Amino acid sequence: MNVKEISLAAVLAALYATLVVVFAPISYGPIQLRVADCLIPLSALLGWPAALGVSLGALVGNFYYFLGPVDVIFGALANLLAGLLIWKLRGRLLVGCVGASLVIGLVVGGYLWAFFPPPDVLGLTLPVWLAMIVSISLSSLISVAVIGYGLVKGLDASGLRKLLESRGIKA
Repeated sequence: MNVKEISLAAVLAALYATLVVVFAPISYGPIQLRVADCLIPLSALLGWPAALGVSLGALVGNFYYFLGPVDVIFGALANLLAGLLIWKLRGRLLVGCVGASLVIGLVVGGYLWAFFPPPDVLGLTLPVWLAMIVSISLSSLISVAVIGYGLVKGLDASGLRKLLESRGIKA
């Protein structure tokens, strides 16, 4: 790791945590729209420092609405896995974003049901754990595969990659 990669991870961690706290009413709970998750696809442009940054940002952001160590640790781990998946599938960004959304839904929804009553998912009667996985997966699809995908496509089209590479940042 060099100083630029550490700095990039730190900036993304701070931005992620800030977005989680600013949008706190909708960033937490059984039905959530974690807007900060739109930063996870930046891993396709910025590499593993972005994956590390959104993971550390989740770690910090989950302390704001502290459910316990399970949420803090596994929420951060879900973001790390999602970011690394997008980085590895950067050539097929939409597939990576959908896959990352499912990772977040499985990991976070897989434990969040223990903290909240089951959400109503499209009027379906589902087991509590499955309802939570579906709810978190759907919200993550919006944040990661719609907003985040659009963000990355827009930044890539704007010439950000060339600017970053001209500054010595691998993109």
